[in-house]
Amino acid sequence: MFLKATLEGGLGNLMRAETDAIARGVTQAVKETGERIKQDLRSQVLSGGLGQRLAKAWRSDVFPKNKPSLEAASYVYSKAPKIHRAFMENTRIKSKDGWFLAIPTENCPNRIGGKRPTPSLYERIIGRLFMIYRRGKPSLLVAKNQRVRTGKRGGFANASEKAIAKGQGLSTVVMFILVPQVTLKKRIDFDGAEKSAERLLAEAVIRNLNTDKR
Repeated sequence: MFLKATLEGGLGNLMRAETDAIARGVTQAVKETGERIKQDLRSQVLSGGLGQRLAKAWRSDVFPKNKPSLEAASYVYSKAPKIHRAFMENTRIKSKDGWFLAIPTENCPNRIGGKRPTPSLYERIIGRLFMIYRRGKPSLLVAKNQRVRTGKRGGFANASEKAIAKGQGLSTVVMFILVPQVTLKKRIDFDGAEKSAERLLAEAVIRNLNTDKR
């Protein structure tokens, strides 16, 4: 997936003495345009709440490298194309095994064993989960005999055998919500960014050519 902004036309018919200056202006304009499009896409990712890491997956390059050219091209591309594309197309996600998608709640640890939380990982490392079926509503996976953690970490932890015997301060906590499918809301307007490239490029070329003549 890439965005290509190229300049075509009769610039080569101008006076040869000005060719180098024009090439520098065109190359700089193409570079600026690619950078602006990249930053626009990164801003869309951040405003959509998708995080800094995914935002930085948008990259841009100028070709030819380190050489002014009347045919300079700027490529804006993604290092995470599958994820970005999912948020461009209102993608519908279903469980691979045809059952449910398990969505972690805020009660669930952010990482389990250094990995993203899943029900199987939770049960393997932390403890057993119990399913609560709700007709007409998303079903739940809950952890029983939980106690609130104190201190900065917060969250919940398995109660000790002594605490369970006393039966005090124990809670049943929802760790995952089960849904048959989810539709990712469109958060990246790549087509809009692509369409704006032509206008931005034309403006940048005029600006840089005028600057180079001063």
